[in-house]
Amino acid sequence: MSHNDLLSLLSQTGAWCKGHFLLSSGRHSDQYIQCARLFENPLHGEIFGTALAREFQNCVVDVVVGPALGGILLAYDVGRSLGKRVLFAERADGKMSFRRGFCIKPGEKVLVVEDVVTTGGSVQEVAELVRQSGGNVVGIGSIVLRRSPGVDLDFSVKTLLEFEVPSYAPDSCPLCSQGIPITKPGSRTGKTA
Repeated sequence: MSHNDLLSLLSQTGAWCKGHFLLSSGRHSDQYIQCARLFENPLHGEIFGTALAREFQNCVVDVVVGPALGGILLAYDVGRSLGKRVLFAERADGKMSFRRGFCIKPGEKVLVVEDVVTTGGSVQEVAELVRQSGGNVVGIGSIVLRRSPGVDLDFSVKTLLEFEVPSYAPDSCPLCSQGIPITKPGSRTGKTA
């Protein structure tokens, strides 16, 4: 699928939302990408997972890892497309860890994937977990790279779609000053804040 086809599918599925959102970073934005909506239809997940896997077809990958919750289904679809083992990392006591018997074998080449990368915090934590486990991160991939002005990532991400979307510190948010109600979407909660 072309870039425009992927963008159109993101919009058609309701994954690209507009409003006033509290991001997991604590910042505010007038846009939110809810990739979970893509995966309501398994065919859409397969389309995006296969497209992202193609970005890494020339890399040697032993295992695909995604952070819970957003990266789990994408990791599965990318891993299925590459024919590789799939794991996910999840938070335990506030930090990413491998649970459920998951482990990285020393020297394994690991592709870390996430549905949406904004500040890069989750994928950075997973990449560090992989390194601590003896694995080698060979790439980081995402469906959406949602760049916020003033936020610089210290690693490169291969992405299918890139957006430059403003985000605001809570004390300087123009949406707050307009009295627009805020919603905290995503995996950590999904209600009006």
